[in-house]
Amino acid sequence: MAARVTVTARQERLGKELRRLRERAGMSLRDAARAAGVNEGKLSSMESGRVATSADRVRLLVGQYACEDTALVNALVAMTGERVRGWWETHRRMLPQDFLDLAELEHHAAYLRSFESVHIPGLLQTEEHVRAIYSSSAARLPSDQLEARVRFRLARHTVLAREEPFCYEVVIHEAALRVRVANREASQRQLLHIVKQSERPRVSVRVVPFDVDGFTRIGNPMLLAGGSVPTLDTVLLDTAHGARYMDAEAQLARYRQVINDVEGAALDPVESRNFIHRLAKNT
Repeated sequence: MAARVTVTARQERLGKELRRLRERAGMSLRDAARAAGVNEGKLSSMESGRVATSADRVRLLVGQYACEDTALVNALVAMTGERVRGWWETHRRMLPQDFLDLAELEHHAAYLRSFESVHIPGLLQTEEHVRAIYSSSAARLPSDQLEARVRFRLARHTVLAREEPFCYEVVIHEAALRVRVANREASQRQLLHIVKQSERPRVSVRVVPFDVDGFTRIGNPMLLAGGSVPTLDTVLLDTAHGARYMDAEAQLARYRQVINDVEGAALDPVESRNFIHRLAKNT
């Protein structure tokens, strides 16, 4: 099987989990490759996501690694069967890989939990808010790229309409709600849009007001995407140097605590909805 030209974050994650299971079992790459009936180079490519692997080969490998976590094994096997090209693939020629990886992460997530301290979450932005962001002098994008980014961000919103069980929980600091990326009227419409979205049955929006004492979690925005099993959870940090994916056990534990902390400091969903509505009236 030919090597992939582009390796997505999800393909890379499958390979990474296979490598972790091998290393946990104390098997060398050579021994594992021999057991799977492939050469070392091919197994190495599977573990990096550069070459696809089959459900049967995954079961063969994890059997050699003596993995007894049936739920994890089934989840990894399911990842090999994702042959359908997602809607985001139609944007591949126009957008950076980070954009596509985020849409794929959201699409496959069992739930999403996030914290934003400076920006309105992308899944809650209005079209005029998105357009203002990409039309700013800092962006300086050609018109075709600007339109591609606007369409893409709005297309991501479809995840909130998923019929299967899914939950989106977001905590927004008051600072993000007060930033005007366009003008007063656009900001009012954006705030009222957040209120409307917060009324969806599987969407929870909570606000951390300025007057909360002892709040020390201001920092980079973060997204916790729940996997089909907790081991496959992923944390995405939006940094000045691009998206950073974190999935080591210690990292996941740390950022689960971070999101728990910010939720603990926030108003409850009803209080938050009222808070945002008042802010919209006074903007």
